[in-house]
Amino acid sequence: DKTMNAKGSFLDNDGKLNNFAIEPKMYVEESAGTGFNLNAEKLNGRLAMIGFIAALATEALTGKGVVSFFIQLFQI
Repeated sequence: DKTMNAKGSFLDNDGKLNNFAIEPKMYVEESAGTGFNLNAEKLNGRLAMIGFIAALATEALTGKGVVSFFIQLFQI
């Protein structure tokens, strides 16, 4: 049998402390999450980070900046 103290840790039958982290409760948000909300801002920030890394990778692989890469790509 285990007893829980005020800090959320358990003492087992031998009096040894078990201080593993308490897992947070899982939940599901009922709202759809569309429009201007925190989820939209997170998605926008993550996509901006992916775009920035893609721009750096393009410059590293081609030796040219993103603008000159697209000018050369669409040049006939």
